[in-house]
Amino acid sequence: MAKKLKTKSYEEALAWFRSHGFDVLEAPGASNRVFLKKYTVSAAIERTADGEVQIFAYPGYLINGEISKLTDHGYQKVLKTSKAEYPATVDHLKALHQFAEELKEGAGGISLYNEALGTVSESYMYDRVLDRDLAQSERPKRPWQRPPAPSKRPA
Repeated sequence: MAKKLKTKSYEEALAWFRSHGFDVLEAPGASNRVFLKKYTVSAAIERTADGEVQIFAYPGYLINGEISKLTDHGYQKVLKTSKAEYPATVDHLKALHQFAEELKEGAGGISLYNEALGTVSESYMYDRVLDRDLAQSERPKRPWQRPPAPSKRPA
């Protein structure tokens, strides 16, 4: 039989994070939202309408004060910021994995088997097909999706 998860309130989660060595920083200009920092990794959580915890910003390694986004290109994992991409090292991945596991525990979330095996990227770009990462409505039409051009031969 499946176990019933005990959800944590926002206040319980904040107390847990503080007691387990996380730096808890209030988000500027937003109430009920905090940034958590540990192992040079950061994420943001916020209070939901019913007083529970919701992850607002996915965990990312801090590079020059910015939370990076872990992207998997299939052959290489990279940390992507608004300015550049940096190759992810073993130390980066270990820190991200440890932080993510502790974040789930502190927030009262579940730890899934496949996520517990290793670091999970925020996006996967394996096939590297141009514009594949865009939403379907934003993708440019491919040649085979365009209507055929009218014939210029006389009939």
